Amino acid sequence: MSVEQGGLDLLEHPASKELLQSTIPARLAYVWMDGTPRVVPIWFHWNGREFVLGTPPKAPKLKALAKNPKVALTIDDNTFPHKVLLVRGSARMEFVNGIVPEYAQAAERYFGPQQGKAWVAQLSSMTADMVRVTITPEWAGLLDFQTRFPSALRL
Repeated sequence: MSVEQGGLDLLEHPASKELLQSTIPARLAYVWMDGTPRVVPIWFHWNGREFVLGTPPKAPKLKALAKNPKVALTIDDNTFPHKVLLVRGSARMEFVNGIVPEYAQAAERYFGPQQGKAWVAQLSSMTADMVRVTITPEWAGLLDFQTRFPSALRL
């Protein structure tokens, strides 16, 4: 039986796992202070339950997330047939001395071990602290354009 859109079990689907382990940045959508929507690309680490992001403490998005923690994440590939993972949830923030460990893990996934470590070392010279943003999924959707299509295309 197929998992309906919205079910968190979709995060265990093979297409979702492929996207969660990929080097594709997530697109983080949130609401800015004036009520307008914003979207930024961002590295992520998936720990099997939550998305963990690292960001500098002066990042403008932190002010908006403190006011309204509801967010959406999208991870989508660029190969036909496209796969798209859609997640909605709530963000929590925690200040961290040094580099967020999950950010360092993401850097190695995106760049490879050697270049990832070099990037983290360079970033450490630019900022003494970071903020860990943890997003707990509350809704998940998956499109694979083979067996899971957008609702407008369902027959």
